[in-house]
Amino acid sequence: MNPVKLNHNCEYWMSSLPEDLWDIPLTSLAIPGSHDAMSYCLDINSPLVRSESDTFRVLDGLFYCLTRPAIFRWSTTQDKDIVEQLSMGIRFFDLRIAHKPDDISNDLYFTHVIYTHLTVLETFKSLAKWLESHPKEIVILACSHFEGLSDELHETFILALKKLFKSKLCPCKEAVLTLRSLWASGFQVLLSYDSQAATRHEELWPAIPYWWANKPTAEGVISYLDWQKDMGRPEGFFVSGLNLTASRCDIASNPKQSLRTLTLSQWDAFRDWLETQVSGEQSKSLNIIAGDFVGPVPFCPLVISLNHKLLLRQKK
Repeated sequence: MNPVKLNHNCEYWMSSLPEDLWDIPLTSLAIPGSHDAMSYCLDINSPLVRSESDTFRVLDGLFYCLTRPAIFRWSTTQDKDIVEQLSMGIRFFDLRIAHKPDDISNDLYFTHVIYTHLTVLETFKSLAKWLESHPKEIVILACSHFEGLSDELHETFILALKKLFKSKLCPCKEAVLTLRSLWASGFQVLLSYDSQAATRHEELWPAIPYWWANKPTAEGVISYLDWQKDMGRPEGFFVSGLNLTASRCDIASNPKQSLRTLTLSQWDAFRDWLETQVSGEQSKSLNIIAGDFVGPVPFCPLVISLNHKLLLRQKK
């Protein structure tokens, strides 16, 4: 069992870490993350994203009353909004971004099979406002997919991000990132941008590796993550995904199930595994750990407690 007592008040967890951890690289700290962080506000009536197959589009058109509730149940991975997730302790956000087909505006939305109600910029404005009142908390935004974005729209979006976050954006050229160095510089946002468009902007970081098991059971996910750990951790930031993935066959054969019920029914196995993990620089240590439905379970306190375990090991 984890010998460290869990602190369930994680709103200011970075600024509350013991000073002995302020000079540890962020890549060696355990950081709670949210998988498909914006799926709590999916628009059930929106179009399917462009990458969905023609076959699925036909089925969705013919059996809309059946497919849409199923899409909503299985594409929703979070039930807390962005500010609630921040206040619970989430500091890494997995964000799929897209431009809607036939939309003449430059508005961008988050996606997971379908699009969200909220736009990207209005969401990031809420996040920036939260950071203003939490000056020692650091967030990592992992933006990816970018379906439907032209080169021009990429540039427009990036300029809007720079204007919004201003001096809070941490340049990619920064060497070793620690809490102490980030606080001294006033940087609060590490923006990973998984597109070639990022190469022209020093404020943007490359894609962060994400260990995705693509398995429907906690046992399968844990087995995959342990295999990855045996291979050795990547350099820099990386994400271990504690998220389940059901096949469309599984979804069709379980009409009363949802990703939420599936995830919560297997939380105990994930919790037991998390309690045995370590952060730090070793080859088998973890860095960012991302989960689904991070609100109903003590996900953030468990991940954050790994940093206190690291401190105990250092003092031995």
